[in-house]
Amino acid sequence: MITGKYPNLRLRRNRKESWSRRLVQENTLSPNDFILPIFLIDGSNKKEAIPSMPGVFRYTINRISQIIDRSIKKGIPMVALFPKTKNIKKNAIGSEALNENNIVCKAILEIKKKYKNEIGIMCDVALDPYTSHGHDGLVKSKKILNDETIEVLINQSLLQAEMGCDVIAPSDMMDGRIGKIRKALDKSNFKDVRILSYAAKYASNFYNPFRDAVGSRGNLKGHKKTYQMDFRNSDEALREIALDIKEGADMVMVKPGMPYLDIIKSIKEKFRIPVFAFQVSGEYSLISNAIKKGMISEDVIYETLISFKRAGANAIITYYADRLDKILR
Repeated sequence: MITGKYPNLRLRRNRKESWSRRLVQENTLSPNDFILPIFLIDGSNKKEAIPSMPGVFRYTINRISQIIDRSIKKGIPMVALFPKTKNIKKNAIGSEALNENNIVCKAILEIKKKYKNEIGIMCDVALDPYTSHGHDGLVKSKKILNDETIEVLINQSLLQAEMGCDVIAPSDMMDGRIGKIRKALDKSNFKDVRILSYAAKYASNFYNPFRDAVGSRGNLKGHKKTYQMDFRNSDEALREIALDIKEGADMVMVKPGMPYLDIIKSIKEKFRIPVFAFQVSGEYSLISNAIKKGMISEDVIYETLISFKRAGANAIITYYADRLDKILR
C-alpha cells in the first residue's frame, strides 16, 4: 500500500537513471529461463525452412549438433524435440510413435551419445505427429478415445525414457494419463525421468504454424475442442493442474503463452509448482512478421518474454531461444 503522498512520494525518482532502474527491477531474464524447440526431419544434411515461421527450420539428425552446440554455448538448459513424420509413415493409430527407429528416438540417442548430460532433452508425448487424422489420440466414430489412447501414450513414454529422454511431456490432454505414465515409468525403473504435463493446454487458434512445421495441419480432421481446454475457462485450468500434480507431474505447462498470462499467475500463486509457458508458433509468427514489416521493433521480443516471468513462469519454451545473446543484450 502506498502511504506517502505527492510531493513527498515521487515514484519517478527510482526511474531516473539506468543504474537505479536496474536496482529496483522486479523481474529479469537469463539463459536459464529458456527451452529451445527443435523440429526434426528424415534424411541427411538438410536444413529446411518453415514458411509460416520465419527464421525457424527443420533439421536432419546429422545437422542438429550445430543447434545443440549453440544452445550449450548460450547456456540453454534444455531442448524440446518435435518430429515431422512422412505421410507414408502415418496411420490411424499412430504406430510410428512406438517405432524405436523414429526420428525422435534417433535424435535422443545422438544427443545423449555426443553430449551426455550437458543439456536436457524434452520430448512430446502425443500422437498427432504420427496419425493420419492429425489428432492427439485414437479415434473411433469421430470420438477421441481417452483410455485406449493412454495405453499408447504409456508405451510412447517408456520408449522415449529408454532412449534417454530426460523430461517426458504429455501434450495430449487425455484425462488420467499423468498418473498412468508415472506409474509405468516407476515400475520400469525410470523413477528419475521427469514429467512436464501440458496440464492447461487450450484448444487455441494460435497453433497452425506449428502444425505446418510437424506436417499435421493438412491431416487434421475436425477440431480438438473435445479434449483440449475451452479458452473461455480459467477455473477449469486450476482443476486440471490439481489433478496432474496429484497424479505425479513434476512441472506443468500452460499453452499458449501470452493470451493466458492470467492462468500462469493463478497457477503459480495457488500451487507453487514449477510452471512453464509455451510461446507458441502463432505468437512467434505474429511478432516476427510484424518486426519484418517494420510495424514494431525487435525490443518487443524481450518485452513479451519478460511478461511470462512477471506472471510467474519459471521457464519459457520459445523459438527465440537460439537468439538469446541478441535478445538479452
